[in-house]
Amino acid sequence: MKWAAILFAVFILLIIVLADAGRLGILAFINQIPFADKAGHFILYGLLALLVNLALFRTSPVQNRMRVAVTTGLILVVLIGLEEVSQQFFAERSFDLVDLTFSYLGVVFFSWVAMKTT
Repeated sequence: MKWAAILFAVFILLIIVLADAGRLGILAFINQIPFADKAGHFILYGLLALLVNLALFRTSPVQNRMRVAVTTGLILVVLIGLEEVSQQFFAERSFDLVDLTFSYLGVVFFSWVAMKTT
């Protein structure tokens, strides 16, 4: 599970770097679908939260799961917020509070799913 979380984080970082450079290629097509960008934020960051939480639950099963999920969520919220704000400095990107909201909702929902699945 740890490797899945790491690989998925690298995948998201790759998407961010490509988007910042304006080189999303075929993935840019997704932005043409109504609300696909919002769904993408919700799903991608949510799945990242799910995988990280599940990996942490397995590595430290004695820990309070709620505490682990909240701590993980807060760290992700800060990192996601910094990434969204940083988009103001790239010509191809723009800050969007709705994108940020959907990212945060994904983290909260999928963290809840992680706590309920194990």
